[in-house]
Formats: sequence, C-alpha cells, structure tokens
Amino acid sequence: MDYNKITKIMKHSSCSEDCIIRRSKTLFEEIRASVTNNSNEDRSFWRPVLPWGGMYTIKAGRKAMACTPLYVRISLKNTCSIDGFLMLLYVILSENENFRRELSSHLGKEFVERFLYLMDSCKFTTVKLLWIWDKMEKCQYRSEVHKASLEIDLFGNEHENFTRNLENLMSTIQETFCSNGRCPARAQEDQRNTITILPSHDSLLGDVIQAAVDELFCPRTQLCKEHGCNGQRMFTQRIFCHDAPPFVILNMEQWKSEELAYVPYNLALAKQRYTLEGATLFNKEEHHYSAAFMIDGNWMHYDGLRNENLVFLNKPPELLLLSSLVYIRDRSD
Repeated sequence: MDYNKITKIMKHSSCSEDCIIRRSKTLFEEIRASVTNNSNEDRSFWRPVLPWGGMYTIKAGRKAMACTPLYVRISLKNTCSIDGFLMLLYVILSENENFRRELSSHLGKEFVERFLYLMDSCKFTTVKLLWIWDKMEKCQYRSEVHKASLEIDLFGNEHENFTRNLENLMSTIQETFCSNGRCPARAQEDQRNTITILPSHDSLLGDVIQAAVDELFCPRTQLCKEHGCNGQRMFTQRIFCHDAPPFVILNMEQWKSEELAYVPYNLALAKQRYTLEGATLFNKEEHHYSAAFMIDGNWMHYDGLRNENLVFLNKPPELLLLSSLVYIRDRSD
C-alpha cells in the first residue's frame, strides 16, 4: 500500500473539514471555562478528548470510481505512546501566542495551524494521523494491511514515538577537551536530540532534578575515560543548537520513585527559567501512558482509555509513575 498516495487522499478527503464553521470557542477555551465553572461534585470534562486508538475511512473520489476497494479504512492501535504528548502540545500552543510562532519555525507553520484546527474541531483520529505521517518515520511503528483496512500499531516508547520527532527542538551540543596531549581522542563533541537526565550521585538531598540538569548542562571536569589516558577531561557548557526552546521535555525513565524527593515547579536550564507545565506517567503493569498538566494553576489528568478521559484533580498528581516532565520557558525571559 502506497503511503504517499494514502496521505494525499487523506488530505483531499478531509478538505470538507475546512468547510465546517469553527465553533465560537476553541476546545482549550471550553476546557478552561469548565475549570472555572467546575464544582467538586463533577470533576470531569464534558466531552472525550483524544480517545485511545482511532478509526479513519478514506473515501474514493470520482476518479477512483473504477477502483476496488472504493475506500480504505485506517485503524489505529496503542496510541497512548503519542496521545499524552499531543494533548500537552495542544495546551502549550493554546496558552501562548508567542510559543505558537516559535514552534512554527521548528514544526512548520502549516503543521501547527492544521494541528490546532483539527484539535478544535475534535477530529482526533486525523490529529494522530497528521503526527504519524508528518513527523514519524515508517520504522517507528508497525503496519499491516487486511483486505481494505490498514492497521497502524504505535505500541512502544513515547520518547521514541514523540520526543525524537520534534525537529531538533531540544538538540544540544557539548564540547570536551582532555588535558593529556597524548589522549587518543583529545577533543570530542557530544550532540543529543533529547534531554535524558540521570540521578546525580553527588546530591542525595535537596532538588535532585535541578542537580541532575546542572550536571548535564553545566561545565565540569572529570577523569578521562579513554583507554590508557590519565588526563582530566573538561566539559564546556552544553548549549542548545537552536536557542532555548519554548518548552523542554525531561526524559525521566531512569529514575525510581524513591529517588524523587519532590518535583520542582521552577527549573533553571541553560541560563533560562522554566516552569512546570505537566508530566507523562507510565504504568508498567498495563504498559500504558497517561498525562497530567496544569491550566490556570489547576491540575488535570488525561487518560485516553477512560470513558471520561479528562478529569480535574483536587490536588497535584502523585508522580510515582513518572516518564517525563514538561517545562515551559518563563514568559518574562
């Protein structure tokens, strides 16, 4: 099955969505209004948001009347590996117009506008297909054809399926130099496209997350690990390749719940200040991802498998099943 042809047909078949009169309120504005008017007796949002999975039918046009089949059905499975981040991305883009312009330079203006339009139109399966075919590589998901049906399975790691496809938004580089002139690899560069932080062994108390971020980004000196070298390796400050991004995702997969004394609401990173926007959670027993985020200081929990999949929380979520932390750049910077 030709993916390029399917993508073109999908764009053509969904053009009728452009004729839909836009609702007076965006989806984000409806969620925000629900937060303001919500009572303790009813803590759920009134409509499902990004339900798990999805089904999409591509209808053939007039030129394809002689073709068999006359439609292609696309079935999505195990979409939780992208669902939580898509919801977080929508909140970030909706909250701040400046971030929308910045992200357009990384993700593409057409993608950002289409993404927001589809979310506000509640075309949730199309939103997921937009991400899959516009941002992901074919090797990142499994697909099978069953007669007239294409099944796409996104079972896997959310950082592989989402974070690595952010168009180098969070790519960083750090140079290192060894003091030993005979070092076999005296000068090196370490470039990364994601921000994976490891627990710092030097800071058992206090803000362990900030300490781990500092260890990754700040200049430091340590023994050179090259074979046969006894020199000191100096690490320069790690910098972003494309300036400080409007938001950062910290990969927390290597952390255990007992290593997290608390999650900081403010984070200093690369001479910028960031504030906590949300997190994604991973249930190992169910191999399932969900997400939590804030709107106007109120915490919400999103889980695509629930019938009422967006609920308000009376208190901040317990981040014991933490997969990632999402911070947005301070608007005053």
